[in-house]
Amino acid sequence: MYENINLITAIITPFNAANDIDYPALKNVIDDLLNHGTQGFVIAGTTGESPTLTHQEKLTLTQYIADYVGDKALLIANAGTNNTAESVINARELSEIARVDAILAVTPYYNKPSQSGMIAHFTAIADAASKPVMLYNIPGRSAVGLTVASVVALAQHDNINAIKETTSAEFIGAEIEQTQAVDFAVYTGEDAQTLAAYAQGGAGTISVASHLYGDEMTALFAAMNANDWREAGRLQRYLTPRMNALFAFPSPAPVKAKLSEVGMVKNIVRLPIAPLTNDEQQKLNQLLGE
Repeated sequence: MYENINLITAIITPFNAANDIDYPALKNVIDDLLNHGTQGFVIAGTTGESPTLTHQEKLTLTQYIADYVGDKALLIANAGTNNTAESVINARELSEIARVDAILAVTPYYNKPSQSGMIAHFTAIADAASKPVMLYNIPGRSAVGLTVASVVALAQHDNINAIKETTSAEFIGAEIEQTQAVDFAVYTGEDAQTLAAYAQGGAGTISVASHLYGDEMTALFAAMNANDWREAGRLQRYLTPRMNALFAFPSPAPVKAKLSEVGMVKNIVRLPIAPLTNDEQQKLNQLLGE
């Protein structure tokens, strides 16, 4: 299902002045992303501010995107929490949305389970979901992370077929090498690792920077697919400092600040993430070379 799907955007969730989901703005964001190379969406992920969305908001948001996007892009709905029972319920409910293609589940945060606990957690979610499950390994946020051995073990499950890996290029390479016998797609969740991950046989990138640099990222994948590694290197060198700049302040505040400059969304994030101050926005623009 992930064949030739290189660029997936972890889409933001716009809010209006009442702090409700701004669906007209969301429609504009979706249109812009589809017009600039996005081939899939992660819905209500970290960039979508999932920790501050209610259960009903996640369901309604996912249904709206599924209805609006249709078959124009691959849709991955985030079901993961640090509560296995809750994640199982989420996976079942989100799987019932017709146009959802896959379910995302993150390494359990805060409670710091063992490898066996995490394997049991993901297995329960995969058993409950009627759509394929993508693992999300992000120890920088969750305090614990899956080992390569645990990822390889989970890849044997009939309903686990992908991972969003947010560690190192070395880790990604090991996962790719050790899951070749099964249908398992390895995506990097670090924009700046796009070239390194794809060159090793990765499936692509689940991106934040594509909100602003979709054309350049599409060109990067086109260069790599054409074996034009000089051009790919040039594009990655151009993009890397800009990709890193989007995480100079807590995400997704920088992306929302930039999209608000062109009137696409309001510069609103939900607490505890705060919108950029004027000084921070000027610093961001400097880092982006603007």
